Amino acid sequence: MRWEGGRESDNVEDLRRGGGGGGMRRGIAGGGIGVVLIAVVAMFLGIDPSMIMGLLGGGGPIGSGPQVSQQAPAQRPPADDRAAKFVSVVLADTEDTWSALFKQGNAQYRVPKLVLFRGAVQSACGNAQSAMGPFYCPGDNKVYIDLSFFDELEQRFRAPGDFAKAYVIAHEIGHHVQNLLGIAGKVDAQRRRVSEVENNRLSVRMELQADCLAGIWAHHANRTRQILERGDIEAAMAAATAIGDDRLQKQARGYVSPESFTHGTSEQRVRWFRRGLDSGQIAQCNTFAARDL
Repeated sequence: MRWEGGRESDNVEDLRRGGGGGGMRRGIAGGGIGVVLIAVVAMFLGIDPSMIMGLLGGGGPIGSGPQVSQQAPAQRPPADDRAAKFVSVVLADTEDTWSALFKQGNAQYRVPKLVLFRGAVQSACGNAQSAMGPFYCPGDNKVYIDLSFFDELEQRFRAPGDFAKAYVIAHEIGHHVQNLLGIAGKVDAQRRRVSEVENNRLSVRMELQADCLAGIWAHHANRTRQILERGDIEAAMAAATAIGDDRLQKQARGYVSPESFTHGTSEQRVRWFRRGLDSGQIAQCNTFAARDL
């Protein structure tokens, strides 16, 4: 992926040197489900932290567990931090892409902040741990990432390469776009009125749409700035495949439970990312109207 020399965003907040660091991790509830949750939660992309913490902590609200220490004010990442610079360049690219697309629709894109943290962090959605993976919090319009997640993406899930990492960031920005378009609010309201199984189905459609929106970013960023190199698409597909619900559940416990899927199968995630990448059209990402995902 061609990213070096690109514009860096001014919207990256670095909390890694502040308080809110490591001591908040807590054990996963035992039994067979614990193994599944470790696998799934480690790659959870974009789900509300309070929902996951309820699972990890035995059902209690997110505020009932160990608290994060007082966080120091956010700072700009060090100029010589290559990993942070990569995140900043990708974020800037999403800003440019979505600002242009919103302008075409006679709307203004409100850029989100991206927070770098280590170990644990406090967001407007509650306290969150690194084990949850990157997430977007609509309460403060911020994306949260512990950069150690990218090491796990490469080493544990065999999805190396800069574009695989960029796909993860673009997916979270996709959730921000859903929030700005009012989709997230409507889905959240509906979730409160349906069963757990139907809730999961709505979650799958939300996540697949975010994958499609990530593909839209890649389509337009490559068309205007030629960011893609040989092998980049395959890297993103490998990342999408690695985090499919069926793949994670099969690896964790040897079988799958489709009714418990929250993000979609590997095939579905690849298909919707590819749909956005090939079309570049937001209208092609209406997972809620699709009969077959």
